[in-house]
Amino acid sequence: MISEDDVYKIGVLAKTHGVGGELGFTFTDDVFDRVEADYLICRMDGILVPFFLEDYRFRSNSMALVKFEGIDTEAQARRMVGVEVFFPKALAEEGGDAAYSWEYFVGFTIVEKEAGEIGRVEAVDDSTMNVLFKVGTPSGQDLFIPVAEEWIDDIDHSARKIYMHLPEGLLDLHEH
Repeated sequence: MISEDDVYKIGVLAKTHGVGGELGFTFTDDVFDRVEADYLICRMDGILVPFFLEDYRFRSNSMALVKFEGIDTEAQARRMVGVEVFFPKALAEEGGDAAYSWEYFVGFTIVEKEAGEIGRVEAVDDSTMNVLFKVGTPSGQDLFIPVAEEWIDDIDHSARKIYMHLPEGLLDLHEH
């Protein structure tokens, strides 16, 4: 069985398209294209289930039309509308660091060069140009840390840690 820890969310099946079983897939990460995945994982009745891709084509930089094997009618596709879509972390890792979306890092621990372990990434806010990690600290405080690649020293995927060096004073802004 596929575990939640083995995958990360990359989008949702938004609507049917045509009568042949195609679905409009709104995605936040096009990793499925960059690492040439054969399947995507959908949450069906609370269970993570792989669906093999027959075909897909991009409509925009956040929408693709997907055709899964075995989903051949509009009625079958309609049952998939609203379903969350996930991607296996192991496949993303094969694509190297360039294959990761920021969502992949939810659950990682942030370790700062001077301050040590800061907390765990609970969410990613990418609603503005400046992407932020929402980090929960051991004291229960929420920190918002800008995700600047030049501040990331190293990423340990197996230990799920991101080693960063943050500008002096950035963590002090949250102490009030």
